[in-house]
Amino acid sequence: MTISEVARIDSLDADRVGRPESPWRALERRFTGRYPIDAFGLDPQLSDMVLPLFTLAVRVDLAGGDNLPAEGPAVVVANRAFGFVEPAALAIGVMRATGRRLRVIGAPTAPFLGSAARRFGAISATPSDVTAALHAGHLVAVPLMPTWLRTGAGAPPHALMQAMTHSPIIPAAVTSVGPLSGAIRGWRVKFGSLVTLPERYDPNDPLAAARFADAMREAVAALLAE
Repeated sequence: MTISEVARIDSLDADRVGRPESPWRALERRFTGRYPIDAFGLDPQLSDMVLPLFTLAVRVDLAGGDNLPAEGPAVVVANRAFGFVEPAALAIGVMRATGRRLRVIGAPTAPFLGSAARRFGAISATPSDVTAALHAGHLVAVPLMPTWLRTGAGAPPHALMQAMTHSPIIPAAVTSVGPLSGAIRGWRVKFGSLVTLPERYDPNDPLAAARFADAMREAVAALLAE
């Protein structure tokens, strides 16, 4: 086998969702250790293996998918209330619209939980991780602060804003539909148009970052109100 053939077999795209490999091929990779882990801890093979289970458990109705870029970096800002279900619905919506993986901020700091979350695309909620993921050309999901038992758009993550303003910012609304609770009910994911400011701005300006924080929260709130 040539070097190029080995590279083709052992490379899995960290940005694009691929077709799950056969169980035999997946086990072979696991036993031989020939599977990639990207710089943020993502295991593309493992992610592709469990994705069909997530899509069965979390039913998603998608709208506005054409607002997402087919390639290149962007920030997806969305509401959050119940925990892991909304980010999962958001990731499924992104996958269906673009075929791309979503890097969701908020990987736990606990060693085992943190590494497990990173295997499926989570990154830490730090400016350095957000900046690095965007520089690498990924789609990064930044949930607003949880609203828990009430609906609406939570407070924006001010500590991350300057890392976000160098890339396109896309608002998203994730809402539940149907009478049942939890992951087994349906979810509606709607993506809006780019969040912009009415005037020219310097992406390194803290005041511009603060204005973007207000603008993106309003954009998410407007989607939720529709």
